[in-house]
Amino acid sequence: MLLQLGLLLPALALCGLSLLTCVRVPVIIPWRATVIAGEYGHSFALGAGGWALIIWMLRGEPMGLSVAAILFCGIAIVCFLRPVFSARRVSATLHEQMTKGWSSSGGDSSAFSLRRLWKARPDKVAVETHEYTGGVKLDFRRAVNRDGAAPCVIMIHGGGWDSGDRVEIPFFNNWLAREGYAVASVDYRLAPEHIWPAQRDDVLSAMQWLKSHASEFGIDPKKFVLMGRSAGGQIASATAYTAQDESICGLIALYAPHDMPFAWSVSRPDDALNSVNLMRQYLGGPPDTPEREERYRSASGHLNIAPARQVPTLLMHGLIDTLVWYRHSRRFAASLTEAGQPHVLVELPWAAHAFEYNLSGPAGQLTTYAVRRFLHSVTDDS
Repeated sequence: MLLQLGLLLPALALCGLSLLTCVRVPVIIPWRATVIAGEYGHSFALGAGGWALIIWMLRGEPMGLSVAAILFCGIAIVCFLRPVFSARRVSATLHEQMTKGWSSSGGDSSAFSLRRLWKARPDKVAVETHEYTGGVKLDFRRAVNRDGAAPCVIMIHGGGWDSGDRVEIPFFNNWLAREGYAVASVDYRLAPEHIWPAQRDDVLSAMQWLKSHASEFGIDPKKFVLMGRSAGGQIASATAYTAQDESICGLIALYAPHDMPFAWSVSRPDDALNSVNLMRQYLGGPPDTPEREERYRSASGHLNIAPARQVPTLLMHGLIDTLVWYRHSRRFAASLTEAGQPHVLVELPWAAHAFEYNLSGPAGQLTTYAVRRFLHSVTDDS
């Protein structure tokens, strides 16, 4: 009896973790568990299969507990493999989707591969740390194996505007550098000590600093792409759509809000982030005065789309993200379509926040594929 219970409990735990690939995470469960389940689930599926085999070999009385444990392992295997099968379906249309968005191909049509699920992370790239303005720093990675000046990706970290730093997911920056792009991962002044538009000003200062050192760093000063995650995606989109800078040739925003009045309207003090407090300290309060209404508007890439200024845009969002609602990206994409702006929205049915953490995982593979295609399209002159 005790043996059977001991075999049942791990099966229950695996089953519970696997369900996070199918449902939005309740507030009481750390959202990072969803990343683990979704992007490493294929490995857990092997573990669940092995555990089911052990249960079968050690089965005993009462037989019902062994059968239940094997059943839970079976459910876990199916749910853990859901991201893999979903990624294959998304992959089948992603090549065509990216080709319609931009004419340049920028690579082969293989967005997802089972073989790559166990691929190692890219090798590290040397990092140079520089202060670009008033004590605020950036980490710079030079483009690897690139002849001539390289386009530069400015990476803007997340963290709810009051936390986080430039070392976020460094292996993604290593991958970008090995793809032939210079990468500047920037810090910016944080709320509540500094409210918007301090963060936009810092990004623009970083861009100007990089331009002034372009020859030293091997950067093409006319080709910058802003890329941000979560809060950093908001900063990136607001900067790209409000700055009158022709050197910004593209925007990549992952799981980010883009319409701050809308974000305020759907925020609750009891959500996973206490979004009401985050927005109060970032934007100086609710949008209930003319000054703050304008601040909210200037912080919204969605509300600053201008037909005369085209910014090619790649949006990606997980449909079970509990921190930033997928409708933020969906609404932004709809407005870009209406305005005739070149863009692609990639939605990942199983994915939550930080889905690209495992570059070899289902969402990681699709992200690197889409980013590679996008960067090639907006920066390549051939």
